[in-house]
Amino acid sequence: MGDFITKDTVVGIDYRLTVADGTEVDTTADRGPMEYLHGHQNIIPGLENELEGHEIGDALDVTVGPEQGYGEHDPDRVVQVNRDQLGFEAEVGSVVSAKLPDGREQHLLIAEIEDDTVTLDGNHPLAGQTLRFEVSIASIREATAEEIGNGSVG
Repeated sequence: MGDFITKDTVVGIDYRLTVADGTEVDTTADRGPMEYLHGHQNIIPGLENELEGHEIGDALDVTVGPEQGYGEHDPDRVVQVNRDQLGFEAEVGSVVSAKLPDGREQHLLIAEIEDDTVTLDGNHPLAGQTLRFEVSIASIREATAEEIGNGSVG
């Protein structure tokens, strides 16, 4: 038990994430392995599916399309508002939070500012992108009952 990645194992992975043009988006090289609880949708489905059944020391090169990553870019999640509606000085690249009618919080990227119009994008920044993960498995252990109950590590 604990030798292979299966549901309810805590997995430590080192990875380098790039997009189609080769641009590095994220890496664990400067911070050490990232731990997650396998089988609980804590990482994107395309990567989690590929890691299933592997063991410590395995290295994988995984390509994940948008449908198994952060989804397609949805134009309905892009809105334009008047700068005066924001109540603060907008800056391209900043992320703002908005309350949805159902009470959930939505994070929106300030994508563009043109005259008095601010474009807000509620898509994940990697939506619509094909992702490439260069992954090595650093650790595997059984999750605690508390971790399983919480659905996450820690």
